[in-house]
Amino acid sequence: MSPDDDTSAFPRELDGLPEAGDTEELVLADGDELDLRIAPVRKRIGDDELRMLAYNGSIPGPTLRVRQGSEIVVNVANDGDLETTVHWHGLRLENRYDGVPHDTQIPIPVGGRFTYRVRFPDEGVYWYHPHLREDYTQDMGLYANIVVEPADPTYWPPADRDVVLAVDDLLIEDGRIASYDRSHPDHTAMGRFGNVLFVNAQTDWSLDVRRGEVVRFFLTDTANTRVFDLSIPGVRMKLVGGDSGRYEHETFVDDVVIAPSERAVVDVLFDEAGTFPLEHRTPDRVYTLGWISVVDGAGPSSTAAAAYATLRHAPELAAERERLAADLEREPDEILGLVAEMDMGPREGEDAVYECPMHPDVVMDEPGRCPKCGMKLLARAALRDADDDADPGTPRFACPMDPEVVSADPSRCPKCGMKLVPIEMVPAALERLSASTPPTAGTHRANDQHDGHDADDQDDGHDARGAHGGGPHDAGGHAAGSIEWEDTMEAVNRATNPSNMRWVLVDRKTGKRNGAIAWAFTVGDRVKIRLVNEMDSDHPMHHPFHIHGAGRFLVLSRAGVVETNLVWKDTVLVRTGETVDILLDVSNPGLWMAHCHIAEHAESGMMFSFDVRRAPATPQILQEAPMAMVTDPVCGMRIDPDDAAATAEHDGTTYYFCSQPCYDTFVADPSSYV
Repeated sequence: MSPDDDTSAFPRELDGLPEAGDTEELVLADGDELDLRIAPVRKRIGDDELRMLAYNGSIPGPTLRVRQGSEIVVNVANDGDLETTVHWHGLRLENRYDGVPHDTQIPIPVGGRFTYRVRFPDEGVYWYHPHLREDYTQDMGLYANIVVEPADPTYWPPADRDVVLAVDDLLIEDGRIASYDRSHPDHTAMGRFGNVLFVNAQTDWSLDVRRGEVVRFFLTDTANTRVFDLSIPGVRMKLVGGDSGRYEHETFVDDVVIAPSERAVVDVLFDEAGTFPLEHRTPDRVYTLGWISVVDGAGPSSTAAAAYATLRHAPELAAERERLAADLEREPDEILGLVAEMDMGPREGEDAVYECPMHPDVVMDEPGRCPKCGMKLLARAALRDADDDADPGTPRFACPMDPEVVSADPSRCPKCGMKLVPIEMVPAALERLSASTPPTAGTHRANDQHDGHDADDQDDGHDARGAHGGGPHDAGGHAAGSIEWEDTMEAVNRATNPSNMRWVLVDRKTGKRNGAIAWAFTVGDRVKIRLVNEMDSDHPMHHPFHIHGAGRFLVLSRAGVVETNLVWKDTVLVRTGETVDILLDVSNPGLWMAHCHIAEHAESGMMFSFDVRRAPATPQILQEAPMAMVTDPVCGMRIDPDDAAATAEHDGTTYYFCSQPCYDTFVADPSSYV
């Protein structure tokens, strides 16, 4: 059976598909309408022609340029591969148009249509993408930027022009995008890393600049899981903005780190002629993403260049800092743990026994809990014929991140804290064992002390510069505060899905997990939230945590260190083992989502929604209390009665509807829905 005949995977054939076009920049005024079509295209990435998905025939989709305070109407037609929505990332828009399936709208079926009203209260750079199977649809090309021009013309420092860049990656195997399973996400342990990196879906991105120009770069990380560390060696970069506007203090920087869905606004003065690379740097590799050519040429002198050395300060954020003293000192209102649960037991068809990771002497034939500590027993392949002759020190488990760490017991890796998995799933560990002296009886190598990788552990079999990937990944540790820059456990990562890898957000005050979390706030609240990326986890790693349009937040502190440069955000990178305090300024009523923005983590359940109620008006006379959220009887969506698209009376009861189609369905046959 060919891959295209496999109904468990999404289509990959190219026949009859149009070529992807260039990304348009659309300037839209208040009240304008935009038609946005989702459809497959033929797209060249490097040397490969691929079937991808596009908004209006281009990847990225159209860049929208709008004015702060404006509102537009977007008519979406879905001619893609599966039902979908459009999420307007970072925007504090009306809740019903946020694009969260079943929370704020019914998904748009293939062949269906939906109209969004999108408003832009805040200056800055935003983006739009699907919010249903985004591990597939976003990775396939459904993403695009929005630049909101400030109402105040002096809001940003002077620049001669701006350039919008989306940095991304894609996993290409044998000339095709690696297949995705229709039924569930894969690569859920670390997310799907690509082996080809690019800018604006171009592996040969370039930019021509006139010497003396100041160019503003609006940067967005649209990758499923990869964190980018961006720099332009040879020039001085000035960090001026983040997710939702400008920084408290403009700062000269050498590089900018952005996690999936984060944005950065960087000004660069090109005061010398020459050719400069745009690079992504990790501790082990350098990727050249594109080239900037700076030429001497006649033209008007740049007032932006004259002002470039000045570092400005944002008065509105200085005022916010004055308000933060009490928030820094007080206890958090909410505490959210970020935890992995991994169950990589014996393979199908193998017998199993169940052991306690804490007490290896506790072994049972059936799943259960340890009578000594109450911990869940973990499955492993049973030793055939009781393994009477087996050396008790023979390694049976290994760390996918650090394959030199092996153990006879299912313990944790002393380097990164990850749960060890059956050694058969870590080919690098098997290779090391076959090439080395067998361990002595009783050795539990995972319990040995390690000072780090030996020099010969490092992979130097590739050219670090100019590569777009495809070579072997370099190993990386899981020390507190670290970032997983590459897929360092490819075999295990590929085998993970929601059945064996669960990512969990845990409300540490109630114990509720993921969708069961039931936070409730009121417009005007300033909520201190503590994000704890727990090292006591089966796979400690970083997480970009995103909150939808209920408001925006400030980072208060990281690991107890007060943030020295404030910026309004909707996504924060919480590094391995890190604790981050944020202050959410609640300003927008509705039902809003919060989740990890590694696409595979979110799609495997690492998300929840919370209610924001309108603030009751100060009564002049006795006033009725605000109504609670109600349920649309047709689609089951929870909605604010004040935001209902329509209402209907039936047998003395008022029913509220999220959309006109739901209303029409109800009035045609009310008895089916009451």
